[in-house]
Amino acid sequence: MSSRREFLCRAANGFGGLALAQMLQAATKNGTHHPAKAKAVIFLFMDGGPSQMDTFDPKPRLRDLHGKKLPFKPPTTVFNISDTVYGSPYGFQQYGQSGATVSELFPNVAQCVDDMAIIRSMVADHSEHTAANYFIHSGSGFQGRPSMGSWVNYGLGSESENLPGFIVLESGLIPPGGLDCFSSGFLPASYQGTIFRKGEHPIADLTPPPSQTGQQRRKLDLLAKLNKGVVERFGEVSEIDATIQNYELAFRMQSAVPELLDLSKESEATKEMYGLNDKMTEEFGRECLLARRLVERGVRFVELLTPARPGLDRWDQHSGLEKGHRINAQSTDKPIAALLKDLKARGMLDQTLVVWGGEFGRTPCAQLPDNGAMTNVGRDHNPFGFTMWMAGGGSKPGTVYGATDEFGYFAVENKVDVHDLHATILHLLGIDHKRLTFRYSGRDMRLTDVAGNVVTGLLA
Repeated sequence: MSSRREFLCRAANGFGGLALAQMLQAATKNGTHHPAKAKAVIFLFMDGGPSQMDTFDPKPRLRDLHGKKLPFKPPTTVFNISDTVYGSPYGFQQYGQSGATVSELFPNVAQCVDDMAIIRSMVADHSEHTAANYFIHSGSGFQGRPSMGSWVNYGLGSESENLPGFIVLESGLIPPGGLDCFSSGFLPASYQGTIFRKGEHPIADLTPPPSQTGQQRRKLDLLAKLNKGVVERFGEVSEIDATIQNYELAFRMQSAVPELLDLSKESEATKEMYGLNDKMTEEFGRECLLARRLVERGVRFVELLTPARPGLDRWDQHSGLEKGHRINAQSTDKPIAALLKDLKARGMLDQTLVVWGGEFGRTPCAQLPDNGAMTNVGRDHNPFGFTMWMAGGGSKPGTVYGATDEFGYFAVENKVDVHDLHATILHLLGIDHKRLTFRYSGRDMRLTDVAGNVVTGLLA
């Protein structure tokens, strides 16, 4: 039996050792359950809810009924429950060998449809941003559950020795729900998302004054020496060893992050392709280029957030949709297409799963101003049928999966709920979503809760 002194020694550096012990126990579960197609995920999160009938799910019927009344009572969502039909202000055309129809908003992404699996039948459980953001990220509409990136990091770990396994690239906006969207929840804190903010110093306090670099190294060496002494005296104390490993990662990041952010070795053609030389696209273009560089360096899950645009509330256009969606698309279309083409040219797309979408879609009806005029209108939230897409990583290329009704309101064919999406993403990473569990509050918890099915129609 351990003495009181030995117990205190084993709890050195605080009682965080309990969490670290959980982390190490979790690490024994890491690994795939079946052969993986994807090694990493890039999640292009379109915060606010892009309109499916204005992007990747054309509805000619809405043009025919523009300004007229919907022939059924619309369901309750969040704001103005209008029944006045709003036909899309954008043109559509078919692209590629697959013939997928895409809005004029995405002329560059449209060139990549033969590499994409477009899901037109997504459904979600929530129509309010905060709950919907928690749901798309964690499989629960409530705060406190681990994010999808945290689950992937927990299940597989990072392939990078110098960078965290789950990184979020922020460019001025954090989604409703805040940083809890990227939380590790009840998983050990080491699996939470690391936020890289825009600017020269994406992680606060990471870079020490040059005079302290040698001092830091000596401190870490001293910790390692003390740890060795503890092991010789009391046997292996894994909690202390894990603490030192965390310090070592932070130390290595001090050199890895500046190297990551240094784009000087990227060709001018690459920078132009991503739109780094255009004010409209430079922010998201930089995110997309950094995402490719992060995946190259072994980061397992990278999430990109919608760039801030003056006068716009993300993709959440309750008014001024025609202008707002156009600006958002112009900001992201060229960089996203560049990311897909760049990954493919480098032989990385086959093992990198790219996922695009928001927390829900939008209604086929106009959200009208107080005077009821069909000017400067928007669309309300719609979780009953919306669009997301995948590319690479073992997803089925050149595919249009599922369908909404003729108004784009409800998914009516091959519904894919968020739990199914999560199960499919994990499957492509080689993980059985039913077996990736963590014991918490008396039960084995998982990303897909007690639901979710792998969508075989999305698999190559």
